[in-house]
Amino acid sequence: MKRRALLSLTASAPLIATGCAAPSSTTSTSTASAATLQGTGDLGVVIERAKGALTLINTSRREAVGRVTGLGDLSHASVVFSRDERFAYVFGRDGGLTQVDLLTQHITGRVMQAGNSIGGAISADGSLVVAQNYTPGGVKVFDAATLELLADLPAHTASGERSRVVGLADLPQRRFIYSLFDANAICIADCSNPRKPQVTTIPNIGRQPYDALVSPNGRHYIAGLFGEDGLAMVDLWDNPPRVRRILAGYGRGQQPLPVYKMPHLRGWAIAGGHAYLPAIGRHEVLVVDTATWAEVGRIPVAGQPVFVMARPDGRQVWVNFSVPDYNRVQVIDTPSQRVVQTLEPGKAVLHMEFTPRGESVWISCRDDNRVQVYDTHTLQSQARLDVDAPSGIFFTARAQRMGF
Repeated sequence: MKRRALLSLTASAPLIATGCAAPSSTTSTSTASAATLQGTGDLGVVIERAKGALTLINTSRREAVGRVTGLGDLSHASVVFSRDERFAYVFGRDGGLTQVDLLTQHITGRVMQAGNSIGGAISADGSLVVAQNYTPGGVKVFDAATLELLADLPAHTASGERSRVVGLADLPQRRFIYSLFDANAICIADCSNPRKPQVTTIPNIGRQPYDALVSPNGRHYIAGLFGEDGLAMVDLWDNPPRVRRILAGYGRGQQPLPVYKMPHLRGWAIAGGHAYLPAIGRHEVLVVDTATWAEVGRIPVAGQPVFVMARPDGRQVWVNFSVPDYNRVQVIDTPSQRVVQTLEPGKAVLHMEFTPRGESVWISCRDDNRVQVYDTHTLQSQARLDVDAPSGIFFTARAQRMGF
């Protein structure tokens, strides 16, 4: 009996290892082709911003494996993934929310939920998808499986006008945090009951929060401020959560430069005991001690930084730039806190994404219609993929990370 049970378990091992469900009664294991079975852990998508399409990629083989069209206006788009990494949820500039099955390579759901949307998040348990909107403003909560609208949370200024929502991120449990650009506030939505979310608003956090990040442990939410020098930080372990201003006046006494592109805080820029943050309108990366949240250094860089992203092991920080320097990417060595390499992957570098363990980085070069892949240790090119006007790059490993 024990031998029969052991043989049965051994026979099922390949299906367990690949993460696939056992075949249904209508599918014979003898007819299943090994070529049709694949895990989702090394998959990802590249936004084709001009065509409203996704290029599906395999990060292990460093190649395109498919394409999905019909996703609307993706001139500004972001993506989150289901917990099992099978489904991508795409938030488009036109307000469309689209569910894409990465294995069948088809759209499995789509709703036009706003007039202008710039991103979203998925709950820790994977049951809720939330969209942040510019027009008409506010946040909408959807059932992740069906895309049924569960709640509509408007965002208002003190005078009652609608506010644009930015910096949306997931928190532990069914909670979300976001900033109100026009209302100078940060909101925390508890969606334990998704049809009746409870929203806590923290007012007077600083002028015009434009984007935000959550620390990897989910404790700190940091919103950049466009209307003034400095950032707003919320310690989410405080009860009640309260805001604290950090890096106030980092450009004081210096002539501000015109801002060509708003920096992005979306991405982990925390390495070791430091946070690395883009300085608005300056050719600098700010270094912050995460124990005290005081500035401890500045690193001169080639231009105005847009994305400042730490390699998963924290040894490097990679930086891309706005015009006129957006053909460059610089690599910062975190122990020495200096730039050790300047790369020129192509024209109009818009986004970077590290593989889960950081051995490679994928870089979109919009105006060259290609994605470049680099070895992060040797800094040598590993692959090139032809993609039409690529922008955002998103890997399914994001499904297992907070704030992504």
